Amino acid sequence: METSAPNALLTDCPARLAVEIIADKWSFLVIFALREEPHRHGELVEMVGGISRKVLTQTLRKLQGYGLVSRTQESEHARYALTELGGTLVEPIEMLNRWARDHGEAVVDFQESHGSV
Repeated sequence: METSAPNALLTDCPARLAVEIIADKWSFLVIFALREEPHRHGELVEMVGGISRKVLTQTLRKLQGYGLVSRTQESEHARYALTELGGTLVEPIEMLNRWARDHGEAVVDFQESHGSV
């Protein structure tokens, strides 16, 4: 069976880049936190439970390097926002969040019943 879609298993496939970006839990959560409006660094630390300031800074820099997040200096504080390109990830991330809401309990139940936890 032949397909015209790129093979996601190949090292140079663009799908690998997408997985690399959204598979990182902090990137995933930061993009989700920025989906509606820009936020300052401190606001993001409060919004994204469990992330340290250092890891948030690293994550924001990585997302800026991908062209997904922009940084704007406003007086004493910087604000971070999704770029137009970053905004294109909101829908896929929302779909994954819906899947987690709908099926997360089943995954946990399976793990508990099979000793996977």
